[in-house]
Parts: sequence; C-alpha cells; structure tokens
Amino acid sequence: MSTAPDGTRRALGLEVLGASKSFGAFRALQDVSLKVAPGTIHALLGENGAGKSTLVKGLVGYGVLDHGEIIADMRQVRIASPRDAQALGIGMVYQHFTLAPGLSVEENLLLARGRLPWKIDWRAERAALAEFMQRMPFRLPLDAPITGLAAGEKQKLEILKQLYLRQRFLILDEPTSVLTPQEADEVLGLMRSLTSNGELTVLMITHKFREVMAYADDVTVLRKGRRVGSCAVADTDRDSLAAWMMGAEVTPDARAVAGIEATRPARKPVAADAAARLSLSKLNVVDDRGHPAVRDVSLTVRAGEILGLAGVSGNGQKELIEALVGQRRAQSGEMQVKGQPYGATREEMRRLRLFALPEEPLRNACVAGMSIAENLALRNFDRAPMRRSGWRLDRRALRERAKQLIGEFNVRPPAPDRAIGTLSGGNVQRAVLARELGQDVDVLIVANPVFGLDFASVADIHARIVAARDAGAAVLLVSEDLDELLELADRIAVIAEGRLVFETPAHSADRVVLGRHMAGHSEADDKHADASAVLAGA
Repeated sequence: MSTAPDGTRRALGLEVLGASKSFGAFRALQDVSLKVAPGTIHALLGENGAGKSTLVKGLVGYGVLDHGEIIADMRQVRIASPRDAQALGIGMVYQHFTLAPGLSVEENLLLARGRLPWKIDWRAERAALAEFMQRMPFRLPLDAPITGLAAGEKQKLEILKQLYLRQRFLILDEPTSVLTPQEADEVLGLMRSLTSNGELTVLMITHKFREVMAYADDVTVLRKGRRVGSCAVADTDRDSLAAWMMGAEVTPDARAVAGIEATRPARKPVAADAAARLSLSKLNVVDDRGHPAVRDVSLTVRAGEILGLAGVSGNGQKELIEALVGQRRAQSGEMQVKGQPYGATREEMRRLRLFALPEEPLRNACVAGMSIAENLALRNFDRAPMRRSGWRLDRRALRERAKQLIGEFNVRPPAPDRAIGTLSGGNVQRAVLARELGQDVDVLIVANPVFGLDFASVADIHARIVAARDAGAAVLLVSEDLDELLELADRIAVIAEGRLVFETPAHSADRVVLGRHMAGHSEADDKHADASAVLAGA
C-alpha cells in the first residue's frame, strides 16, 4: 500500500483493462479500458445507458465485472465486494444519498468507519470530529439530525464521510448538482488541492462541461457501453467532447446543454406590457412539520418569458411548486392566473391552461403501474372523445391520442400499453411533457426538469420548454442547476430560506452574485462585514 515518508496514505492509481458486463442479452460494457493516474482528477462523461454506472459499480464492488482486469498500485486486484474496495482505499459519493436518516451528522460519520468499539468515547470522538470539520471547506453541526438537513447539506456530508475515511481513490457521481456555484467550486477546489498534493485520486462523473474544463486533468467518454475517446483535458474542447458523447454533429440545442458559448441568438427583452399570466402575492406555505417554508413570496411571470428560480435545495422551492400544482395548501396569500383567482384545482388548471412538470415526475405526476396511454389521458380522460356514455372510457380514442403524442414527443419505446414506470427517466419526462404540452398552454410550471438525465434528453426537454415560451406561455422554471437557468431564463430570481431575496435579468446575471444570494449572503451583509472588520482593526 502506497504511503508517504510521514506515514500518510498516498493517492491510488487505478487502471481497468477490457472491462465487460452483461445483463442477460444486454451488453452494458464492452471491452472498456480506463487509466486514472494517481493524484489526478479524471472526468467520466456519457449519456444515460452509456455504461458509466456499470463501470464504477465494478470498481466499488456492487457489480462484479464479467471480464476484465483491475490494476491498483501497479498490481492486479479483485474487487468482489464493497469491503474489497474500501480495503484498497476506494470510496464513492453517490448521486442518491446513503445516509442513516434517524441519526445525527456525527453518528453518520462514525457509522461510516464500519467497526466501532462496543463503548464509544464520545468526548474523544467529538473532539476528533470537530478538529476534522475545522479543516474542511464547508461545515455541518455535528449534532444536527439528518432529517433536518437540506439536500445540499446531505451531499456535503456524503463527501465529508469519504474524506473522514481518508480514502485514496474517490468516485464522485454528479457531485455538485445540489450545491451553489461557490460551494461547487469549494468542493472541486478541495479535490483539486488534495489531488495536486498527491493525497487523493478522483474519478468524477459529471454532465457539466465547465467543471471538466476547469478542474479535470483527463477525460474519458463512453457511448453505448464502449469507450469512444480518452485524452488530456488540455488537448480537447467542448465541441469535441459533445461530438464524442452524441456520436453525431453537435446541434445548437446539444451545444446549449454542453455549456458551449454562442448557442442561441439573443432574444429581445420581454415587452414591459406583456400580459401577466401568473401572479403570486405574499404567498406563505408551511412544510410537512408545520414550519414556514415559503415566506411572503410575491412574483409575476409574463406571457412569453421564462422566470428562473434559483436556490439551494431545501429553501422552499418544493413547497412552492406543490402549492402551485395543488399538492399542498397555501397558508395565506393570493395566487392568480391570467388575472383570475387560482386555487390549484384540477378544473382551474384545465380552464386556465396551467400545466406542470414537477420534480421526480414518476412519483409526483404519474401512476407508475398504469400504461403510458392511461397516464397521457390523466388530464382529459373525463372529456370527449375519451369519455363516452357517462363515465365509460373510449379505449380506442385513448390509445390513438397516446400514439399521436408518443410520436410527437419521441417517447421510447413507442408502446402505449407499456407501464410508464418501466421507462427511462428521460422518457418519463417526455411522456409527462407530452401530456402537459399536448394542448394550448398559457402557464407552465417546471421543476428540475432534467436532473440525472442523459445529454440527448436534456437537449430535447430544454428545446420543448423554450418552444412553449416562444409560443407565448409564461414559464416558471425552478432549478438547482444554475447553468440551466443562465441558459434558458429571461429573468432569474433567487430564493433563500423561503424568501425571494434577489432578481436580475438573465443576460446580465453574475454567477458569483447569484451564488452569494443563494447561500444567504447579500451585498448588505458583505458591506456590514467589511465595516465590522474596519472597526475591529481600529
């Protein structure tokens, strides 16, 4: 095991040779080779289904490879279980949390160690954990319960857990998806520092080309289970990487997803006299525990514009969307659509032509066990031509309408009778968008529409949201991905602790300023801190 002269563990170099993995007749990986040099950040790109997850599961012991060799510290190793991976110093921060919800931050950190004495010396452990936390770029209260943490805080704890275990090779799966820009740069800056010092090696799965170009040393792209390219980041560019991922010429929408500049012609500002389609006035909403989640929120979205709502997860966005789509009752305040009072009932949504793509649509906007056709009919199953003779459904009309929408929105597979819960995430999104946009729309509510989706699905869904805006719809786009908001929105507002704290035109938005407001720091706070520093030094 590689150690430095002072006894500290050193970064682990790792190489995969000819990795293959099948699930029945499906070949998830086909003869993939990958070399990650010690003390580097290596980015792994690819669409959903490209084989990224299968490959890294083989490295952490959750899916033994059918064929291939793994070389660690210049010797062949076998990783047949997570214990094997941990013994080598390989850890992973997953896209989905692996925390024990009933425990505190300190208990989760200790639990990560695996073997604990029958009697824990809490005073000594807390002192050690406090000293560890002081060295980290972000900190969490050790006694904080996991159930009280926002998603971004949980992601931080997942990273802290691996650093606490002093892993030598860390796999990060979309590590910054719920962080502010400053937090993302802090995390990746720490990774950069640890790798440069030779303490850590990082394999980073990401869809953000900005992070690849800014922080990675090398990059590998997988497509359909095969490696299609690998090189130093300094020797490539975003266009080349996008072409490798897509396997075709990079379209304007694909360029937008990749974060490549000059993606769309500049849009004219929304007319000042454009009709107000969605208006909220002093809206207050409480969370599941009865605590204030949305506090005196007032906003207006006009016809033909996208208002992007930025914020770190857990700052009231979820409760706001649920109030708008009828899944949660507003405590006080007013909601109006097209100047009419709006109570988020199904009939009002249909009459006022307000439709939505909520977060996690398979859970929040679909019935997983019902067919695609039945889910596509949830808005209008009780109206002609789907309803006939009282409450009887016309199954033929239902299937014909489903076939039309499936074709228009490229839902795959094109099988109306297939259960929607068996589709990929991107195709579930397309199906829900087909249902919501398959008619005239005046207001569209969208929440984190492409989280975890592949490159092509992101481009397609973004294009459909923009098309709805260009057709005159007012779009409220809630997203934890600031790149997405900067690309799509006309205006950006920031929500922090349930309040709207900042607003700016998207074309002149400053990423740093947005990030500070997302983290709850205003310019007034900064001026006050500067003044305090001056007084302290006087």
